[in-house]
Amino acid sequence: MSPMTSGRPQMLVEEFEQLARTAPETVRLEFIKGKLEVKPVPDGIHGAIVMWLVKQCMQQRPELALYPEQGLRTESYRKGRARPDGVLVPEDHFVGQGEWAEPSGVLMTVEVTSHDPDTDRRDRVDKRDGYAAAGIPVHLLIDREECSLTVHSQPVGGKYRSRATCPYGALVELPVPVGMKLDTSKLLDYAD
Repeated sequence: MSPMTSGRPQMLVEEFEQLARTAPETVRLEFIKGKLEVKPVPDGIHGAIVMWLVKQCMQQRPELALYPEQGLRTESYRKGRARPDGVLVPEDHFVGQGEWAEPSGVLMTVEVTSHDPDTDRRDRVDKRDGYAAAGIPVHLLIDREECSLTVHSQPVGGKYRSRATCPYGALVELPVPVGMKLDTSKLLDYAD
């Protein structure tokens, strides 16, 4: 696929959604900044990190649920389609919303970096900016390469105004509306 030209997307959002519906189950597609993206298949450490976070959320905020891979309408005017590694919402929030849910009511998105060439641009920049543009209050990036967690919050004008980075092993505070403290010492076991 060729990149966007003159600010035009590679395809219409509706064309992307049709393509995503017909893709094999082993392929996860996203539509980020007007470009078709193939989300890499997570490895075992990636899955373990997501499960660690699911357990943390269940213990501290049992009225909420962390949904892995829930499709979201992101970016300005909801023209992007992303599948965060985790989406924190009130329990049953996505019932009846379909494959690509609206971001309203989402408290936090989570991305865990992968070891692929596009992870820097996709996970650390493009998806983060799409979540900010959609007004999602908190975005958590778990960076396996840097062995760190970065908490982005206070979205204003399509950008997060606040950013705090902590190394694996630190106590990480997730601000309101999430309101949790993560003991990340377990992540030291997953440093690769």
